[in-house]
Amino acid sequence: MSSHSPLSLFVAVLVMGGLLYVAHERPSLATPLMVAIAGGTLMVACLSLAR
Repeated sequence: MSSHSPLSLFVAVLVMGGLLYVAHERPSLATPLMVAIAGGTLMVACLSLAR
């Protein structure tokens, strides 16, 4: 069984928030960053379910 600390989930959410901010400020980067954010969201969901 895998164990992840709440800190790792917090860092993942913080990084995704930063990517979302950059996508908002730089519209030309929005498409590739949205793909990264979607992947990050999936990763966080899997990490939280693996607890």
